[in-house]
Amino acid sequence: MSTDVLVVGAGPTGLATALTLARRGVDVTLLDKLAEPPTTSRAAVVHAYTLEVLDRIGAAAPLIAQAVRTPRFTVRDRDRVLLTVPFHELPSRYPYALLVSQAVTEAVLAEQLADLGVHVRRQCRLTGLTDTGDGVLAQVDGELLRARFVVGADGLHSTVRQLAGIGFTDPSDEESFVLADVRVRSVLPRDEAALFLARPGPLIWAPLPDGVVRLVAAVADAPPAPDRAYLQALLDERGPARRPDRVTEVLWGSRFRVHHRIADTFRAGSVLLAGDAGHVHSPAGGQGMNLGICDAVALGTALADVFDGGPDTLLDDYDTRQRPMAEDVMSFAAGLTRLATVSPARRPARDVLLRLIGAVPPVRRRIALRLSGLSHREADAELSR
Repeated sequence: MSTDVLVVGAGPTGLATALTLARRGVDVTLLDKLAEPPTTSRAAVVHAYTLEVLDRIGAAAPLIAQAVRTPRFTVRDRDRVLLTVPFHELPSRYPYALLVSQAVTEAVLAEQLADLGVHVRRQCRLTGLTDTGDGVLAQVDGELLRARFVVGADGLHSTVRQLAGIGFTDPSDEESFVLADVRVRSVLPRDEAALFLARPGPLIWAPLPDGVVRLVAAVADAPPAPDRAYLQALLDERGPARRPDRVTEVLWGSRFRVHHRIADTFRAGSVLLAGDAGHVHSPAGGQGMNLGICDAVALGTALADVFDGGPDTLLDDYDTRQRPMAEDVMSFAAGLTRLATVSPARRPARDVLLRLIGAVPPVRRRIALRLSGLSHREADAELSR
């Protein structure tokens, strides 16, 4: 069996890579080890630049139809709003952040792919990769599959990255997070995502469709299945104080742990990496899935251009362009975490600084561009000149 491009991993990154290729007429095979797509997942925000990227492959409109639009993002210390980041002023057709479950994002991409006749081959495990000089021979559950290129979109523990011998930087200290979808009685606006800064760690409060709220919090030791009492204690510790939230129902909860790591390269011959296979970091700022989707469309476009007769160096350009974006996002996410966990003695100075920043429109605009990913669009335009 043969294919032009083998994509391993059917999360948002793998699906977006495959969709980009399929729309350009490239023969693509998409594998995933799971029997069914997850119905619960941690990523819940799609930023403006990512929507622009998704629009290139026809996936923005159907996603927007199923999501909550948020025209602003706030940074809070309990009841005090320290900084308001306005998305409605963004120089984009999508002047908002989109709040939607990752499961919905994946379903939209998979449906677009199916319309093009491409379906995910599930319960498939990649067990070997052999460089043939003009491509790769992949071993998938004992079957040999020949591909011109292989894309590893298979996450933090990427089998593709390991089989290709691509190094992964030594991990930073591990961070533990709890996440849950809940229903709450709350006075917080339902068209606004909020980052609560607290000494024990940040808490993200984000409204999803159907009255659901996504909570994500950095904690010392997250339980495998946080219950109502645990999540209520988190909100009591970090959320609004004068009129506190009340958790009425827990729809789903879990935990995850992350390190800050980046692959030594995003390309090794005919093997390429995208998304968490190439870089992982804190979820602060909601950048992870967004960067993975941007990787996917950039890589899919470069590969399609190669198949259309473009030079092989386009794939080196992919690494050159996406690596600085990954390093920038990693630095930004780490900075937000540090901002949240400053010592009590330094907290008043931090709060004053954030309020001063919020009072300066050009600075506020730069923060909005950074959060929305549109600063990457500007940087990419500079590289293209």
